[in-house]
Amino acid sequence: MPEGSGLPPAIVVSACLLGVRCNHLGQASRSEAVEAMRAGGARLVPICPEVAGGLPTPRPAAEVQADGSVCTADGADVSVFYGRGAAAAVALARAVGATEAVLKARSPSCGCHEIYDGTFSRRRVPGEGVTARALREAGLAMRSEEDL
Repeated sequence: MPEGSGLPPAIVVSACLLGVRCNHLGQASRSEAVEAMRAGGARLVPICPEVAGGLPTPRPAAEVQADGSVCTADGADVSVFYGRGAAAAVALARAVGATEAVLKARSPSCGCHEIYDGTFSRRRVPGEGVTARALREAGLAMRSEEDL
């Protein structure tokens, strides 16, 4: 935002954290901490990268694989959708002048500290989702709702 606009800085946020029913189960992952940010006057700009990338809601669960691709448990490679969603999130962040993002923990798109290991065993490993990586590489600071 231009200096003197009077608006607080924009923060890109996973839409599910604000109550949008867009996660892979067709549910929200509402976060009281994110809602408190909004109530406190933060300018939150929501996006669901998976939906923005062209995936339906609900959709099969997916995990980042060791080679960086994103696949569902039945082996469908959905990497192209995750890549499109990450590009959309970066474009949105640039358009609104965001320098920070608050993203859904452990998501194959939005996980910014850890993700599931790609075996669909619920085992967590250090790592980041496709969108989190793209936003970090675009210069945004990353937090999950668990960091708030």
